[in-house]
Amino acid sequence: MAVWVDFKTIKETVGIQAVLQRYGVKLKRAGKNELRGPCPIHGRKQGSDSFHASTAKNAFQCFDPSCQAHGNVLDLVAAMERCSVREAAVKLSGWYGISSGGGGDQRSAAPATGSKLAPEKVGERAEPNKPLTFRLQGIDSAHPYLASRGINRETAESFGVGFFPGKGSMTGRLVIPIHNEKGELVAYAGRSIDGSEPKYKLPAGFKKSLELYALHRATSPEGGGVVVVVEGFFDCLKVWQAGLPAVALMGCSLSQEQEDLLAGHFRGVWLMLDGDEAGRKATADILPRLAQRLFVKVVDVGDGRQPDQLTDREIAVLLK
Repeated sequence: MAVWVDFKTIKETVGIQAVLQRYGVKLKRAGKNELRGPCPIHGRKQGSDSFHASTAKNAFQCFDPSCQAHGNVLDLVAAMERCSVREAAVKLSGWYGISSGGGGDQRSAAPATGSKLAPEKVGERAEPNKPLTFRLQGIDSAHPYLASRGINRETAESFGVGFFPGKGSMTGRLVIPIHNEKGELVAYAGRSIDGSEPKYKLPAGFKKSLELYALHRATSPEGGGVVVVVEGFFDCLKVWQAGLPAVALMGCSLSQEQEDLLAGHFRGVWLMLDGDEAGRKATADILPRLAQRLFVKVVDVGDGRQPDQLTDREIAVLLK
């Protein structure tokens, strides 16, 4: 059965800058919303600025008479991959986890399961997450759910993780405080523990792509300049519990902002993503990007497994 794709959603969701970064295209900024440089479609001639990309219009155009390619993100991928616009749409859906809508074969290319959070809108994000003006009270770090996930009370208390019985959007969920690189509290993630959906809840307006979970802890002197990069919150907690500094992407994709944070704070990365199809695909995408900026070693957790399913000893052995 043919995969049904929503062209409109893809064009509204995927930013052209993110697609260019995926192809490793480096352009210089020309004004607030425009990028310029050699054309990646007809050839990267040094010194040429024929290729213009507008992040405001989410469109591109090459002004070289021999090329004159132009259009939106779908046209860009079609030109880069030498494929049809429909094939480009299918590729973009898979890369950025965009679910199909309407009719046909309605499948998400990267469904949010286990520790994975749903992908957010991809594109340019200039405004940082603002620090919260409150803190949740009465969090229970001794809740049995934590023990069932292999998290001991000491770790839960250290990270401020626990069951929240109070009122509000996070009531009845396990809450996980999220801080920015300065250590300022910017959000709480709420994990369902009774099977209700969504599995993970984040505050409206919070941009997880701008943060790395536990970054402010991992940049302490004892980290030694090397950090373990995992997908989810519980993966991160388990690695810390095993005695090693870690940060979580809060998903299985690496944003440009997260890449910059890693390159700016560490000299090396142990990439320890899930052993499922989405995790292996993410590893293949992230590895070459980070390897251009710092030392990277891939840690294989095994087919179908994820770090939070491993014992502290198994994690320590893998990261020895």
